[in-house]
Amino acid sequence: MRRMALTRRSPVLLLALLASVALVACQAARTGRHDVSLLITGGTVVTVDSAHHVFSPGAVAVDGRDIVAVDRADVIARAFRARQTIDAAGQVVLPGLVNTHGHAPMVLYRGLADDLALMDWLQNYIFPAEAKTVTPGFVRAGTRLAALEMIESGTTTHTDMYYFEEEVANATREAGMRGVLGETIINFPSPDAKTPAEGLARTEAFIKAFRGDELIVPAVAPHAMYTVDEQWLRASRALADKYGVPVLLHVSETQDEVNTSIEKHKLRPVEYLESIGFWGPRTVAAHGVWLSDAEIAILARRNVALSHNPESNMKLASGAAPIVKAMNAGVLVVLGTDGAASNNDLDMFEAMRQAAFLHKLETMDPRALPATTAVEMATIRGARALGMEREIGSLEPGKRADIITVSMKGARQTPMYNPISHLVYVSKGGDVQNTIVNGRVLMRDRKVATLDEARVLADARAMAERVREAVRKK
Repeated sequence: MRRMALTRRSPVLLLALLASVALVACQAARTGRHDVSLLITGGTVVTVDSAHHVFSPGAVAVDGRDIVAVDRADVIARAFRARQTIDAAGQVVLPGLVNTHGHAPMVLYRGLADDLALMDWLQNYIFPAEAKTVTPGFVRAGTRLAALEMIESGTTTHTDMYYFEEEVANATREAGMRGVLGETIINFPSPDAKTPAEGLARTEAFIKAFRGDELIVPAVAPHAMYTVDEQWLRASRALADKYGVPVLLHVSETQDEVNTSIEKHKLRPVEYLESIGFWGPRTVAAHGVWLSDAEIAILARRNVALSHNPESNMKLASGAAPIVKAMNAGVLVVLGTDGAASNNDLDMFEAMRQAAFLHKLETMDPRALPATTAVEMATIRGARALGMEREIGSLEPGKRADIITVSMKGARQTPMYNPISHLVYVSKGGDVQNTIVNGRVLMRDRKVATLDEARVLADARAMAERVREAVRKK
């Protein structure tokens, strides 16, 4: 009976819907303006599109999750009216930043062990701390803290490798962010898997659970060639190929890693991974500090993206990655922060700035990594590395509305002659005023709407007490 009643009403509902659509169309015809859900107007719009369009003052029209128009502010005002408007006067509007390498829950180890070399830091401090403290609750609290920091500093998409990755995914989605997330596969017992086989099984279950999600892209994340045996590296590639998902791993981060690879395999890390058929599409290799020319050529030939993490590499004294040489050879080089335990923040503006400075110094050429390139590495190139360039990374009609606005009103930003230069050489994460993902405003005027800041901070501090106690007992 209920189904019949609905069926009888359906023509009436259809007529009402058509009448409503006709009314909206008539109103739009009279006024010449189309209704959209959100207008961001009055700021300097840096599109990062292929033509490098900059509109000042410009505006972006958003309807639902999509960008529908980007143009001068007066053109957008004549064409659209919105239910919600963000006044971006005195701000730069640009695509949300894409962090291509990180370990979000490790914000809870921020400052736990500093001024150490990588292997000392990992083996004597981080791995033991993780063994004692990493739980689903730890991962959940850490990811929420990381998401709060990233939203506040303009990152809209983050890439993650950690444990209990379903907790990372759920916390990322609840915060409204995008994530390309991989369950870590590693030789030794980890907090959520006793063996690599178990880690691989968890990864497959994770992929099945989040395939097709609006915000989450699952990935396969073997830790590194020196912590994962050949059998499981091959299995990781096969699993990624089976489901068509990205692969994330660390490679050539330290000179010790290279020496160990040569001693064990008679090949450098990238060469060894090539020899076992590991490299493939949608692969992001993090660090690449100690790449040879031959290894760079392999990455270029295999279309592997290289995630450059300048702050972590400098802080751990791992070295300066040859990214200018890699870019000149055709490698897609992008930016990441790494985990906050070795950075010690998740500010992608700092990553842009430090990358530009480091490689000007390293090459003794001030033109080596210009501001325009740094911005692209943090936006459209990052999206391309993750296979998402059709959806995000630039402000263009038809793309998802992942947008941030950055204040240029303060003494530090005055005067502003070149907005792109200011984004790299002047701006900091705390200058971000508004953060939007998929058309949803996650932060407006520095107030995050999707997370309870007081609770997130309280939970993080409580978890830090557990970490402090666990480390004290080691």
